[in-house]
Amino acid sequence: MKRTTGSFAPFRLFVATAAIALATGFAQTAIAQPHFGPGGHGGPGGHGMGHGMGMGSGMGLQMGERMLDSVNATAEQRAQIRKIFQAAKDEGRAQREAGRKLHDDMRALFTQPTVDANAVEALRKQILAQHDAASKRMTQAMIDVSRVLTPEQRKALSDRMAQRRTMMERHRAERDALDKPAR
Repeated sequence: MKRTTGSFAPFRLFVATAAIALATGFAQTAIAQPHFGPGGHGGPGGHGMGHGMGMGSGMGLQMGERMLDSVNATAEQRAQIRKIFQAAKDEGRAQREAGRKLHDDMRALFTQPTVDANAVEALRKQILAQHDAASKRMTQAMIDVSRVLTPEQRKALSDRMAQRRTMMERHRAERDALDKPAR
């Protein structure tokens, strides 16, 4: 699949968060907690922020366009939403860089001959605060977007996302059933 970049990147961010936030009827992003452990997002060897958000994929852009098409968003609304998420993206870039440094620092702490538990805890708190700041910024962007869309559009989007979630849960159950070993 071809990657899409440029001015539509903030729109992909909108898609990833709007799908979840508007589906529940209010603007709320995922809980910003670092997941420690091998391959976790917040601990040593973690990926940092931005992974799993659909950033960098053309699919996110296409889904976002379909979502706004489904609620008959006007060209003006689309432009406003892109502007909101461009600002959030610009701020998020600086936050991600800070997050990478914190994760690098955490990794370094765990490679020392003796692990300083107090230093690890202090850094964990810094990472949590950074995640909270990113979550707060994204939530503000969602609030701003909610002011661009009409109540009817938000309701229609929420209904569509509820349908998608039901479909995804059904598919997940089907995959789980196929993955179970035969007895």
